[in-house]
Amino acid sequence: MLDLPTIPTARGIFARLDAEWAELCEDASVRAAVTDWLMTDHLADDVAAVTDSWVRALGPKELLTALRPGQGVLSDALTDAVLRSLLTRATGHDRSATLAARIIVQAMLPAAVRMTRGQVRGTGGRTWDDVGHIVIAALFEVARSGRIHTRPGRPAANLALDALSRVCRELAADREPAGEDLATAEDLADPTPGPVARAHAAAIHEAARAAGLTTEASVGEAEANSARLELLELVLEAMEHGSISRADGQAVAWHYTTTPLSDALAAQRAGTTATAWRRRRSRAVDRLKSRIRPAA
Repeated sequence: MLDLPTIPTARGIFARLDAEWAELCEDASVRAAVTDWLMTDHLADDVAAVTDSWVRALGPKELLTALRPGQGVLSDALTDAVLRSLLTRATGHDRSATLAARIIVQAMLPAAVRMTRGQVRGTGGRTWDDVGHIVIAALFEVARSGRIHTRPGRPAANLALDALSRVCRELAADREPAGEDLATAEDLADPTPGPVARAHAAAIHEAARAAGLTTEASVGEAEANSARLELLELVLEAMEHGSISRADGQAVAWHYTTTPLSDALAAQRAGTTATAWRRRRSRAVDRLKSRIRPAA
């Protein structure tokens, strides 16, 4: 039987979660459950390989390592597979589902800290720990909801965005007595990107930098609702699904921007000719258009 530890509540939420996590990692029943999950879902060999572990010794610690791939990675297929496996398990109604959701929350703690920091700065009047509790509760609820594991795309980004949306709604409703009016206002056009849009833009921008689609240090305020952001997202999705290559994506992204890279310079960087580079971009654009048409 899985016994999730209870941690004293005297310290901050993130410190308590880390302390609880240390206990989970030492719990033999939890380690056995994680090993069984990975074996059942045919993920044990891959997780053991990336963590340099013995298959039968896999536990929460190794699972967390697999869920947090190295920096500069556009997409990690193993991370996505492990996270989707946990999300599927988290939709159950037993202690095993609670454990799966708890592991997901631990994996998302870096994102939770960023959300908390952004909301404390943006709202005021709430303590760090107050907002942290709201963020963690939102992550847990979204993980248990069953919405994410059936949604295509990057599960970690989808999870973070859904959680942030819940956090923003709760904080907004708490600040204003007319919560229904605020919910209605979400449907009105607003030229200023809100926190959810900014978080989405930052996630896309980070992935685009990792893929070499842009060299800009950070996403600008105006980019959260811009056509440039939509283009980067479309290119990234096409790359993930194998419709276009990394070089194809660069040929498009380097050209369709406010400060386009000349074909001559881009071709020099890619080790080809300007004519070949233009042909590559033209073919990539055609493939991107073919991805858009079925949804039109």
